[in-house]
Amino acid sequence: MSWPKGILFDLDGTLVDSAADMAAALNHVLMEDGFPELGVEAVTRMIGRGIQLIIERALVAHDAEATQARVDDIYPRYREAYIPRAVEQTRLFPGVADVLQECRESGARLGVCTNKPEEISRVILSGLDVDALFDAVIGGDTLATKKPDPAPVLEGLRRLGCEPGDGLMIGDSAADANAAKAAGVRAILVTFGYSQDPVRGLPNDGIVESFADLPDAISRLAGLATTV
Repeated sequence: MSWPKGILFDLDGTLVDSAADMAAALNHVLMEDGFPELGVEAVTRMIGRGIQLIIERALVAHDAEATQARVDDIYPRYREAYIPRAVEQTRLFPGVADVLQECRESGARLGVCTNKPEEISRVILSGLDVDALFDAVIGGDTLATKKPDPAPVLEGLRRLGCEPGDGLMIGDSAADANAAKAAGVRAILVTFGYSQDPVRGLPNDGIVESFADLPDAISRLAGLATTV
């Protein structure tokens, strides 16, 4: 029995609880444009398909026209507002640091595959002192496409030197589950993330309710054939 050779992790809602800082940055630029603040819970429901869609959903929430031009205007201002506050309130979910270390000690190479921009993702990983644990970071702007397209998952595994059948995706959302399925990669989903879809109804090869349960879930999968 052996663990996967490469394990990819989603970031927001999987490794980190980042909604408060995302909401703070979003509200900063919305208030510049004369809109009232959105609550953290409201912003959390917008997370999952990249910053542009978060901005679009925020405009719609304010009954504003969410044209591409308007989203494109807000996007760089959001990034500028977000980077300096990216780890003000963002924290690793309980158990993440220990489990990542255990995965590394198992011999697996680790990567992040997120729809958040790569630069901001790296700022968060560094700020939380876990960047050295990852051999690859694929952000929402690393390639021309984002999850649920399978390309980011496949590129992440390629950078880890891993074939799809020997890889694993850990995530919290339909974007993660569907990207993994399309890539021919097994997926374990967490229940504590930001998904607006019940994770038990998404394609998966295992579900965990806490990060501490992940090693056992991976070990169970490791007893299966590696061919997907």
